[in-house]
Amino acid sequence: MSTQASGGLVLMSIALLALVIANSPAAPVYFGVLGSHVLGLSVLHWINDALMSLFFLLVGLEIKREFLEGQLKTWPDRLLPGVAALGGMLVPALIYIAFNWSTPETLRGWAMMKIPHAPVALRVGSADLRSGRGNTKTREPRRVRAILICTDKWRTIKL
Repeated sequence: MSTQASGGLVLMSIALLALVIANSPAAPVYFGVLGSHVLGLSVLHWINDALMSLFFLLVGLEIKREFLEGQLKTWPDRLLPGVAALGGMLVPALIYIAFNWSTPETLRGWAMMKIPHAPVALRVGSADLRSGRGNTKTREPRRVRAILICTDKWRTIKL
Protein backbone atom coordinates (compact mmCIF):
# COMPACT_ATOMS: atom_id res chain seq x y z
CA MET A 1 0.00 0.00 0.00
CA SER A 2 1.33 3.45 -0.88
CA THR A 3 1.94 6.03 1.83
CA GLN A 4 -0.81 8.22 0.36
CA ALA A 5 -3.35 5.39 0.62
CA SER A 6 -2.22 4.46 4.12
CA GLY A 7 -2.70 8.08 5.26
CA GLY A 8 -6.26 8.00 3.95
CA LEU A 9 -6.87 4.66 5.66
CA VAL A 10 -5.65 6.05 9.00
CA LEU A 11 -7.84 9.15 8.59
CA MET A 12 -10.96 7.13 7.78
CA SER A 13 -10.30 4.62 10.59
CA ILE A 14 -9.82 7.28 13.25
CA ALA A 15 -12.90 9.21 12.07
CA LEU A 16 -14.97 6.01 12.28
CA LEU A 17 -13.55 5.21 15.72
CA ALA A 18 -14.39 8.73 16.97
CA LEU A 19 -17.95 8.40 15.66
CA VAL A 20 -18.42 5.04 17.35
CA ILE A 21 -17.01 6.22 20.69
CA ALA A 22 -18.94 9.52 20.65
CA ASN A 23 -22.18 7.59 20.17
CA SER A 24 -21.49 4.81 22.65
CA PRO A 25 -21.78 4.52 26.43
CA ALA A 26 -18.13 5.68 26.54
CA ALA A 27 -19.13 9.14 25.23
CA PRO A 28 -18.77 10.91 28.63
CA VAL A 29 -15.17 9.68 28.89
CA TYR A 30 -14.48 10.73 25.29
CA PHE A 31 -15.84 14.24 25.81
CA GLY A 32 -14.12 14.41 29.20
CA VAL A 33 -10.77 13.78 27.50
CA LEU A 34 -11.54 16.47 24.92
CA GLY A 35 -12.32 18.88 27.75
CA SER A 36 -9.27 18.02 29.86
CA HIS A 37 -6.42 20.54 29.93
CA VAL A 38 -2.86 20.05 28.73
CA LEU A 39 -0.36 22.92 29.07
CA GLY A 40 -3.15 25.35 29.91
CA LEU A 41 -5.42 24.53 26.97
CA SER A 42 -8.11 21.91 26.48
CA VAL A 43 -7.39 18.95 24.20
CA LEU A 44 -10.17 20.19 21.94
CA HIS A 45 -8.46 23.60 21.75
CA TRP A 46 -5.15 21.92 20.82
CA ILE A 47 -6.93 19.97 18.08
CA ASN A 48 -8.79 22.99 16.71
CA ASP A 49 -5.86 25.40 16.78
CA ALA A 50 -2.55 23.55 16.74
CA LEU A 51 -3.39 20.49 14.65
CA MET A 52 -5.60 22.38 12.20
CA SER A 53 -2.82 24.96 11.71
CA LEU A 54 -0.43 22.12 10.92
CA PHE A 55 -3.02 20.58 8.59
CA PHE A 56 -3.41 23.82 6.61
CA LEU A 57 0.35 24.32 6.48
CA LEU A 58 0.66 20.88 4.88
CA VAL A 59 -2.24 21.61 2.52
CA GLY A 60 -0.55 24.86 1.46
CA LEU A 61 2.73 23.06 0.86
CA GLU A 62 0.94 20.41 -1.20
CA ILE A 63 -0.76 23.07 -3.32
CA LYS A 64 2.60 24.79 -3.84
CA ARG A 65 4.17 21.50 -4.92
CA GLU A 66 1.31 20.87 -7.36
CA PHE A 67 1.77 24.39 -8.80
CA LEU A 68 5.53 24.04 -9.17
CA GLU A 69 6.00 20.47 -10.34
CA GLY A 70 2.70 18.61 -10.17
CA GLN A 71 -0.45 18.44 -12.24
CA LEU A 72 -1.17 22.15 -11.78
CA LYS A 73 2.10 23.52 -13.15
CA THR A 74 0.56 25.03 -16.30
CA TRP A 75 -2.23 27.61 -16.46
CA PRO A 76 -4.56 25.38 -18.52
CA ASP A 77 -4.22 22.66 -15.88
CA ARG A 78 -5.08 25.17 -13.13
CA LEU A 79 -8.28 26.29 -14.82
CA LEU A 80 -10.58 23.42 -13.79
CA PRO A 81 -9.50 23.31 -10.11
CA GLY A 82 -9.60 27.11 -9.96
CA VAL A 83 -13.12 27.36 -11.39
CA ALA A 84 -14.26 24.48 -9.15
CA ALA A 85 -12.75 26.16 -6.08
CA LEU A 86 -14.40 29.45 -6.99
CA GLY A 87 -17.71 27.66 -7.42
CA GLY A 88 -17.15 25.90 -4.10
CA MET A 89 -17.05 29.33 -2.47
CA LEU A 90 -19.71 31.15 -4.48
CA VAL A 91 -22.45 28.53 -4.64
CA PRO A 92 -22.73 28.03 -0.83
CA ALA A 93 -22.60 31.82 -0.37
CA LEU A 94 -25.38 32.38 -2.91
CA ILE A 95 -27.51 29.64 -1.34
CA TYR A 96 -26.97 31.22 2.08
CA ILE A 97 -27.92 34.66 0.75
CA ALA A 98 -31.04 33.25 -0.97
CA PHE A 99 -32.30 31.70 2.28
CA ASN A 100 -31.43 34.73 4.46
CA TRP A 101 -32.08 37.68 2.15
CA SER A 102 -35.13 38.92 4.03
CA THR A 103 -33.46 38.83 7.47
CA PRO A 104 -30.49 41.24 7.71
CA GLU A 105 -29.44 39.87 11.10
CA THR A 106 -28.79 36.40 9.68
CA LEU A 107 -26.84 37.69 6.68
CA ARG A 108 -23.89 38.12 9.07
CA GLY A 109 -23.53 34.33 9.37
CA TRP A 110 -20.70 33.98 6.87
CA ALA A 111 -18.57 31.94 9.28
CA MET A 112 -20.94 29.02 8.69
CA MET A 113 -19.18 28.45 5.37
CA LYS A 114 -16.06 27.27 7.22
CA ILE A 115 -17.77 24.15 8.54
CA PRO A 116 -17.01 21.79 5.60
CA HIS A 117 -13.32 21.28 6.55
CA ALA A 118 -13.96 17.85 8.07
CA PRO A 119 -15.99 16.50 5.13
CA VAL A 120 -13.37 17.80 2.70
CA ALA A 121 -10.60 16.17 4.72
CA LEU A 122 -12.53 12.88 4.71
CA ARG A 123 -13.14 13.18 0.97
CA VAL A 124 -9.45 13.84 0.33
CA GLY A 125 -8.65 10.84 2.54
CA SER A 126 -10.98 8.65 0.52
CA ALA A 127 -9.37 9.98 -2.68
CA ASP A 128 -6.03 8.91 -1.20
CA LEU A 129 -7.42 5.45 -0.59
CA ARG A 130 -8.75 5.11 -4.12
CA SER A 131 -5.59 6.45 -5.74
CA GLY A 132 -3.30 4.08 -3.87
CA ARG A 133 -4.45 0.80 -5.34
CA GLY A 134 -6.52 -0.86 -8.02
CA ASN A 135 -6.86 -0.52 -11.74
CA THR A 136 -5.52 2.78 -13.08
CA LYS A 137 -8.77 3.32 -15.02
CA THR A 138 -10.80 3.38 -11.79
CA ARG A 139 -8.41 5.48 -9.69
CA GLU A 140 -9.46 8.89 -8.52
CA PRO A 141 -7.82 11.50 -10.75
CA ARG A 142 -5.28 13.66 -8.92
CA ARG A 143 -7.05 16.69 -10.35
CA VAL A 144 -10.14 15.84 -8.22
CA ARG A 145 -7.91 15.84 -5.16
CA ALA A 146 -6.49 19.21 -6.20
CA ILE A 147 -10.00 20.62 -6.63
CA LEU A 148 -10.99 19.47 -3.14
CA ILE A 149 -7.87 20.86 -1.50
CA CYS A 150 -7.98 24.18 -3.40
CA THR A 151 -11.67 24.66 -2.63
CA ASP A 152 -11.14 24.10 1.07
CA LYS A 153 -7.98 26.24 1.23
CA TRP A 154 -9.46 29.14 -0.75
CA ARG A 155 -12.65 29.04 1.33
CA THR A 156 -10.47 29.39 4.46
CA ILE A 157 -8.36 32.20 2.98
CA LYS A 158 -11.51 34.10 1.98
CA LEU A 159 -12.72 34.11 5.58
